[in-house]
Amino acid sequence: MAGVNGADPVNEPGNVGPRGDGVKDDRLRRARWAVAAVFAVHGAVTGSFATRVPWIQDHAGLTAGQLGLALAFPAIGASVAMPLAGRISHRFGARNALRGLLALWTASLVLPALSPGLLTLCAALFCYGATAGMSDVAMNALGVEVERRLGRSVMSGLHGMWSAGALLGSAAGTLAATAGTDARVHLGLAAVVLTVLGTLACQGVLDVRSAPDEHPPPRFTLPPRSALVIGAVGFCAVFAEAASLDWSAVYLRDVLGTSAGVAAASTTAFACTMAVARFAGDAVVERFGPVRTVRVGGVLATLGGALVVTAPGPVAAMGGFALLGLGIAVVVPLAFAAAARSGTAPSQSIAGVATITYTSGLIAPSAIGSVAEVSSLTVSFGLVTLLAFGLVLGAGVLRSASTTPKTAPVPAPADTTPARD
Repeated sequence: MAGVNGADPVNEPGNVGPRGDGVKDDRLRRARWAVAAVFAVHGAVTGSFATRVPWIQDHAGLTAGQLGLALAFPAIGASVAMPLAGRISHRFGARNALRGLLALWTASLVLPALSPGLLTLCAALFCYGATAGMSDVAMNALGVEVERRLGRSVMSGLHGMWSAGALLGSAAGTLAATAGTDARVHLGLAAVVLTVLGTLACQGVLDVRSAPDEHPPPRFTLPPRSALVIGAVGFCAVFAEAASLDWSAVYLRDVLGTSAGVAAASTTAFACTMAVARFAGDAVVERFGPVRTVRVGGVLATLGGALVVTAPGPVAAMGGFALLGLGIAVVVPLAFAAAARSGTAPSQSIAGVATITYTSGLIAPSAIGSVAEVSSLTVSFGLVTLLAFGLVLGAGVLRSASTTPKTAPVPAPADTTPARD
């Protein structure tokens, strides 16, 4: 398989010898846990920021409409910047690129809290989203490379670490908000801690480098056709995820008349279900393959959506949201893995899929609200159910780029240059 930028990957010093060599296996295990830690740090930034949005709104003096406008800028920044990740990795090597991009992402966490008004907040969130998107592409590309070298599925577990990091970040943010801590203090401290943790984690990731004669990827390019097809599957999953996270509590409160506490619990349960399913997902993918896993997941998600739409009470609706989370949990990790194997430029394919999924996450909450405005939330989640069924129909696109083979991969050539730590 091609490396992060389309060339054959170059191993770090010492990664020589046949598969089963103790030194090589130890390095790969360390690299797996290192990139898992990177995923957790990335998720913790997102979780930390999400809890302080109300404080940021009050500090900047924004109306709900102005806040909605500002919150579109992370996705805009990510979509613009993600194609640059491959070029940065080509220039500096995958490890150095990830180290720098992740540090920019963690440091940018404090910028929204320092913004006194709408324009500065939009600029801060654009930078926040741009660094988020580029580090997202870099870490997923390295996760796919670890998966290839290990010879087994690990991407679902890595995304499970992201979910766990987001939960930890949101838990810390909830405590800070409850204590009345100024978000500039909270997010500033979080940025320092997460920057240090991210830098330490990056020390252990693979140092994949492009071949000396490889041309750098273009600064901006349209995603390849294969990435668009795979991204469509990711679009369906992320739409259902974003809709459920943002609207499940509102659905239980407004449609089924539950208390605020029960409504909030439905969102937490959905997020926990997704995290648990992602941790278990690699074993499922190894056993059944990506196509069958996504197809069965699509069936579960469709049943969950139908249960939400027809639920006579809150218990059934919460069960429906749980099924939705279970069904879509592994789709995005598998979409990234498939994108990396779908062409000659993995970083461009990953960036293309990431752009599509970010876009889906951006439009889903407003689309659900718009449909509800002209009809009802029940009809809105009927749309979610239809998109969930799209996973059943589209799962086959993952076949051409299925997860790692059951046989051992051919070892990549050893690097002859000194380590650059």
